[in-house]
Amino acid sequence: MSDDAKYIPLTLPTGASTNERRGFLRLCTLLARTQFDPDTPLDHAFWIAAAELGDLYNKPRLAAAVHTLIDLVDQGWAVQVDKLGPLLSPPDSHLERATEKARIRRQEHLRRDAQLRQPSVRRFVTNMERSHQHGDRLVSIFNLMRDGRELADALESTGDGSHVIQPYVQIVDSSLTCELTGFNLHDIWRYFRHTWTNAYSTVPGRSMPILIRDAATEFHAVIGLAAISSPVVQIAERDNWMGWNTKRLVADIEATPTDKIARWLARRIKTQRNEIYVEDLLRDGVLQPNDLKAPTQEVVARLRADAERHRAKHHRGGPIREVRNIATDAWIERAETHLFRSKRSSVLAETLEIQGLLGAYLGTRPSAAGLRKALSDPKAKTQIGRIARRARGERVGTVIADLTVCGAVAPYNSLAAGKLVGALAVSPPVIAAYRAKYARPSEIASAMAGRPVTREARLSFVGTTSLYGTGSSQYNRLYWPASAMGGVADRRMGFHELGRSKSFGTSHFSDVTVEALVRLSEHTGGLIRVNSLFGEGVSPRLRKVRLGLAALGWPTNELLKHGRERILYGVPLVENLRDYSLGIDAEPDYLLDPEPVDSGTSVAAWWTDRWAANRATQEHVLAAMREHRLVRPVRHGARVPLPDNDEVLPFESSPPAAHEA
Repeated sequence: MSDDAKYIPLTLPTGASTNERRGFLRLCTLLARTQFDPDTPLDHAFWIAAAELGDLYNKPRLAAAVHTLIDLVDQGWAVQVDKLGPLLSPPDSHLERATEKARIRRQEHLRRDAQLRQPSVRRFVTNMERSHQHGDRLVSIFNLMRDGRELADALESTGDGSHVIQPYVQIVDSSLTCELTGFNLHDIWRYFRHTWTNAYSTVPGRSMPILIRDAATEFHAVIGLAAISSPVVQIAERDNWMGWNTKRLVADIEATPTDKIARWLARRIKTQRNEIYVEDLLRDGVLQPNDLKAPTQEVVARLRADAERHRAKHHRGGPIREVRNIATDAWIERAETHLFRSKRSSVLAETLEIQGLLGAYLGTRPSAAGLRKALSDPKAKTQIGRIARRARGERVGTVIADLTVCGAVAPYNSLAAGKLVGALAVSPPVIAAYRAKYARPSEIASAMAGRPVTREARLSFVGTTSLYGTGSSQYNRLYWPASAMGGVADRRMGFHELGRSKSFGTSHFSDVTVEALVRLSEHTGGLIRVNSLFGEGVSPRLRKVRLGLAALGWPTNELLKHGRERILYGVPLVENLRDYSLGIDAEPDYLLDPEPVDSGTSVAAWWTDRWAANRATQEHVLAAMREHRLVRPVRHGARVPLPDNDEVLPFESSPPAAHEA
């Protein structure tokens, strides 16, 4: 994981009984003495029984420690026990590509296979594969897979893939069904998503699933799938590449102050202030009417104290069910919840402080001259950075998106159809559909304002990451002429490599471990509670795991490193990337035509000529395609790989008996 990693002592937190400590030591000793089969996941129940730990439900400290430890050992962490007790060390970094990819797949399969063993998921998969009547035909999900032998034969006989494969974009809406099969579109997308290396999951915020289908087949087989979702809020490599990193932006403004930037700063202050509901703050005496025009530090202090009071009330739990039952468009009622009262008071305190320190320099007619004076005042200059951070935080989830799912399914993946899916995922039909879908009031902004507020929904940038840090055959060299998307003929678009990042995350922890960590955090009465309410913060799962590890007293940051280096990619969609993304420019200068003229035909023609046609002439590619057959028993790479429910013993040799510990 890291070359300079150190050993981590494993101890149970204060409050654990002597028997619990002895049991945990027995488990550590068993795990330290056992040689594991790297291809077989560890069975938590087996190791809990082997260490004679009994029922862990009423032992939250021990349960959290045991489940966390088993998951870490399952990911290659090593346990050793010396006279001072058990120690944990992270796995070695693997520079060899195949070994590293195998390790990452193991991490991801841990959660994916656990998910595929769930009865509800198995029922879903079975129902999709079972034939049902649609019109005068019996159909199943297998009708949406293309037989690899038929595709290979068609490519061989024609020599021209342009008619053999006819891709198009289909935006997935859970309220719509496939006219050809009767399946719900989202169920189709979900089924094929279960074939991915990592577990299927929903994401908070915006999410737009996409199917790429083949009109050349009777039932329009699925070529691949994608999803455009709310982005990770802070990624240093992306933000530096875009030029809207705070330090770099302030430095650029300082180097070239302009009237345009001065007007933008003044506009941002006014907008931030006007988009905060204040009626209850006035009613409760936290604010006086004149405070918004002439704020003082006393006003700022009162607002911050109010924010802390209501944040504490929110984290104590409160009537969470009542909060969730508030109507989506009941903006004032939502604004007056403890969560949004806290957020409003905090943001208003910041805005009024900025207004007091920077507003005097900008005046009623903001200019470059006033901006220069502000930049010479360290306190005012600091406020420019705060405005930039707030603007970035507001627009990162509206004009920026992440490509969270992107890939082709068999047999199309043999033709580099992942590159087709990647290009179509940022094509005009998707950009237009995204804008249409999200041209509606923003939940968080409207709850802050106590009235409907619609945020910008014209995308300027789409980012993504590779699954493996050793490289990405899907995004590597993925560029196309902008003219394929209705843009200028001499321009090029595509996936730019932005850098590499070693991320924190929870992908190496199973659901049973997360549940145990949450129970421990709640049992110990932590002051912060994650209620999984929209608007509370990003990544509830990550925050829950972090709180649980902290309750154990184990080093949170070290254990949240999932040990993989990811390659970051991004597709800029506009010329004025920084200025439009921040709102300095009101209009995007698109590299493509944001109004689609087809459903992906031009992009498909580019892909066929650039990638598919050449591969279709290679014997090993055709042979790989022919392995995917729809004759029964179906052996096809686009079929969900349901794991066997019969557990295999997770070791190569028998572990020592419990009494030997």
